[in-house]
Amino acid sequence: MAVNSEQPIIIKKIKKGGGHGHHGGAWKVAYADFVTAMMAFFLLMWLLNTTSPEQKQGIADYFAPASISSTTSGSGGILGGTSLGDDGAKADGKLSVIKQMAPEAPDNVGKEGQSSKAANLDSANDQALRDAMAKKDQDAFASAAQSLRQSLQDMPELAELSKQILIDQTPEGLRIQLVDQEGRSMFQENSKTPNDRAKILLRAVAKVINQLPNRVTIAGHTSANAYGKKQDGDWSLSAERADASRQVLRGFGVPDDRIYQVSGKANSEPLYPDDPTLAGNRRISIVLLREKPVLPDNL
Repeated sequence: MAVNSEQPIIIKKIKKGGGHGHHGGAWKVAYADFVTAMMAFFLLMWLLNTTSPEQKQGIADYFAPASISSTTSGSGGILGGTSLGDDGAKADGKLSVIKQMAPEAPDNVGKEGQSSKAANLDSANDQALRDAMAKKDQDAFASAAQSLRQSLQDMPELAELSKQILIDQTPEGLRIQLVDQEGRSMFQENSKTPNDRAKILLRAVAKVINQLPNRVTIAGHTSANAYGKKQDGDWSLSAERADASRQVLRGFGVPDDRIYQVSGKANSEPLYPDDPTLAGNRRISIVLLREKPVLPDNL
């Protein structure tokens, strides 16, 4: 028996086991799609909670726009079955259709609306002018008051009289009051002639008046007697003292056309109502009036 020198070929197939394979990458794609869908869902929920009803309606109209015509027939179109003009297709569309689409407003409505707007504009302009004038007067009065106070400090003869000048702003304007003190009166008792002390104060006031173009009022005031009673002669005395002060101001350069009013108020407006007998109630009140803006005659 002969020996076969060729060895048989044996093929072994080894099957891998263990069950630890990754089964491919398909699950990753599915998971990514799931996460993306959930993110889109929560984003949609957030948008629904943060948008207003008007915004939601706008979004809805964007995805479902309203049609121009509710029907497909010619009568349901923009022109409603009508032609552009009387001449049919060749017409340029300038008569009935345009009038129907844009009717004219009544004449009275337009005129009333325009007149109302014009009235509001004029009123706003007038108010702005008044505010500007008030601001201008405010600044000018503040500067004048500071100038007068500075003069009282710089001039030796006025330094000791500074307590007899009161300066303030009232609705009428800048008020400067020359006030009597015990032992320091500006007029002799029952006299209308101002003494040297009053003339020095009036000279300082005249410098301030000449700095501004405003009109001036001058009022004289007296005090009640020791018994607190009012005397009939105080009316004429206070008026005469006010007029005498006007004459002194004129002597220091204040023109007569700047004087708007000179009056005597006796003791009807005491500076110290709690004690009308105090010497401080005797005073000369000089007011630089606030000037009103000049308005057109038709307002």
